Amino acid sequence: MSLVEELKSAVTPRAALLVVGVLALQLLFIASYVGALHNPKPKDVPFGVVAPQQVSAQLLGRLERLPGEPLAPRTVADEAQARKQIMNRELDGALVVNPGGTTDTLLVASGGGTVLSSALETLFTQVEGANRRTLRTVDIAPASKQDFDGLSAFYLVVGWCVGGYICAAILAISAGSRPANRERAIIRLGVLALYSVLGGLGGAVVVGPILGALPGSVAALWGLGALVVFAVGAATLALQSVFGIVGIGLAILLIVIAGNPSAGGAFPLPMLPPFWNAIGPALPPGAGTWAARSIAYFKGNDLTGSLLVLSAWAVVGSVITLVMSSLKRTPESERITGEAGSAR
Repeated sequence: MSLVEELKSAVTPRAALLVVGVLALQLLFIASYVGALHNPKPKDVPFGVVAPQQVSAQLLGRLERLPGEPLAPRTVADEAQARKQIMNRELDGALVVNPGGTTDTLLVASGGGTVLSSALETLFTQVEGANRRTLRTVDIAPASKQDFDGLSAFYLVVGWCVGGYICAAILAISAGSRPANRERAIIRLGVLALYSVLGGLGGAVVVGPILGALPGSVAALWGLGALVVFAVGAATLALQSVFGIVGIGLAILLIVIAGNPSAGGAFPLPMLPPFWNAIGPALPPGAGTWAARSIAYFKGNDLTGSLLVLSAWAVVGSVITLVMSSLKRTPESERITGEAGSAR
């Protein structure tokens, strides 16, 4: 055989296309992670200002004009309201001005991301120093001492996502698996649901009772984990049912390449570039990370939006999987084999 013939027999056109696809995923992985994380800066951070009326307007103006627009400041009535809005995840921090002294108080919540709370402390140390005032920082929702840089929630959700799409991929394309008809699709979704319950429980127990990395309700984290795993798995099954094996690559594109760097894990959303900041909350890793931190550090506040996002992925993925499996006819070879078997 000639070299060209050997090449054709060794690498089929289908395999060559898949290799090109893998190369594209590799480059997109590098571009997405480096693009999102190479130069984090706070941008339009929701921030409260508690100050006497005669100074609040002037202070808001100065904060709005800071280089790079790191803050989106707003007036808050008093310290109690500022604390409440931070715990409700409406604000990422607040400055409480002391009109009777020279020391002001910065309220932060490192449970939402220690990098952001540290950035706010650095910023306001400079702002206060320029005004010949000093700063006292109070962390009202501190990250666990076992949760380095507040990353445990993110890694927990990443693990759940990995389990979801690998389980779905195995169910869809493992050796001997037949193309999905409606009955097989229902069975695969059922197996995925059972796996999701077990995977959610396992993750919650590992980060909670075993490692002590995250506080909060184990039951709530269990429920969240089951939803994350199922949402990712259902989306993967749906993509595979529409695009075949290429759908597995598309699932990796959505969850790993687009979802992980935009999840607000290493750097909270206000520190990400606009594109990743915009897509993060709509993808399972971002929605899951936000919800896990809410459960662990913010008394379960502000969960509704994230749970709706995850539920949408789960429902739409399941519906597409079932519809596509119903539309696909049984391959002729499989039908003949089945008829021959019954004839015997």
